[in-house]
Amino acid sequence: MNIKGRITSLMIAGLVIAAVVGVYYMPHAQQPRQLQGGPRGAQRGATDASERVPVLASPAKSADVPVYLDGVGTAKALNTVTVRSQVDGKIIKISFREGQDVEKGYVLAKIDPVTYQAAYDQTVAKKAQDEAQLANAKLDLERYTRLAVTNAVNKQQLDTQRAMVAQLEAQIKLDQAAIDNARAILSYTDVIAPITGRTGIRLIDEGNIVKATDASGIVILTQLQPISIFFNLPQQHLPELNKGFAEGPLTVDALGADGKSVLDRGKVVVIDNQVDQTTGTVKVKAEFPNANLQLWPGQFVNVRVLMDTLRQVVVVPTAAIQRGPNGTLVYVLRDNSTVTVRPVTLSQQDDVQSVIDKGLQAGERVVTTGFARLTEGTAVTVSSTEGPARPGPEAMGGGRAEETGQAASAERPALDGTRSGRIEDTGQATPGDQPRRDGTRGGRAAQRRNSGSGAPPARNP
Repeated sequence: MNIKGRITSLMIAGLVIAAVVGVYYMPHAQQPRQLQGGPRGAQRGATDASERVPVLASPAKSADVPVYLDGVGTAKALNTVTVRSQVDGKIIKISFREGQDVEKGYVLAKIDPVTYQAAYDQTVAKKAQDEAQLANAKLDLERYTRLAVTNAVNKQQLDTQRAMVAQLEAQIKLDQAAIDNARAILSYTDVIAPITGRTGIRLIDEGNIVKATDASGIVILTQLQPISIFFNLPQQHLPELNKGFAEGPLTVDALGADGKSVLDRGKVVVIDNQVDQTTGTVKVKAEFPNANLQLWPGQFVNVRVLMDTLRQVVVVPTAAIQRGPNGTLVYVLRDNSTVTVRPVTLSQQDDVQSVIDKGLQAGERVVTTGFARLTEGTAVTVSSTEGPARPGPEAMGGGRAEETGQAASAERPALDGTRSGRIEDTGQATPGDQPRRDGTRGGRAAQRRNSGSGAPPARNP
């Protein structure tokens, strides 16, 4: 009986102690749950922020947009001359350097003139001889004329003398023509440049015998300034091309290999009078000053013809234009950081920008990157409105911050109220804000909670 009573007493005492201990520790057990309410709320806020889709955006602008017709052409020298000898003989001198710019009339080469000089001297001497005979014949004619008055000589003899004078006068003219011919042939021993241009590679060396019938010539002379470009345009553009050409000179840009830099600017001079039925194109000739020698004969060149200029139209980056079942559309940013789908009509588009005819106003911002997760009303985080955000000190050392448990650059607010950095690019929280197993947050979040104040955290130097 004593043993049972003792056991009963011990059990009652244990229950009392357990009740007291439970009552004492119950507020402390509920307190962590209440304390954990704040961080979990912050965690839900961070989750909502991470659900926003990171995008890049750009505002629609009003600008003047040129309208071009693009083509591929071939540069061709305005004049090309194969310089040949006009007489036979030995080249005694070459007076030019290969690749030299020469003026019209410049002596390129000299052919041995000895035989041609002798022929010229003969014609001059022959004329002097005939002139002496003519002078004597004129004196005889005067004598016969005076004697014929007194019938001292036969009239037939007088007529014969007159004919002799006329014959010698004609001979003088013949001699002068021979002199001119000999002088011209002698001048051909100086091979001169017929145009202003640049010499090519020399085709013959000094000391060689050249003939007027040689096909190769001495050198090829090419005029580089100005220069022409021939290119083809589709026949569908022929009406507007003729209309613009009738109103005034059409400006043509010769583009570099990148298709953007302008090598030279010229104008259309000729539109061919017929369409090539094989290709359905029309040939156009443009002329360029080529002041900096950026164009070379035989060079393939991308060209664009300025047809018109659209004044003060709405333009957006081409990357913002999307295709849907109903046509082209853009994602427009609202003031509440959500997007709306807006169908638009394009009037012109290239690789850089697109001209909006209907559906968008200047100043509205459109999404240019990050379309995969966008739908009507999707909440977004704008990383940049004009281009890539300039990284701050944390962004430049983001990798080290992640390794040390510090917050990455995404936590620093940008000037426009949005956040920039990796959190916007990846849509994930930074390592410094990841929850721990005990329900709290590390990094700066823990510092803010422990400080218990609303002051912003101090930035690392």
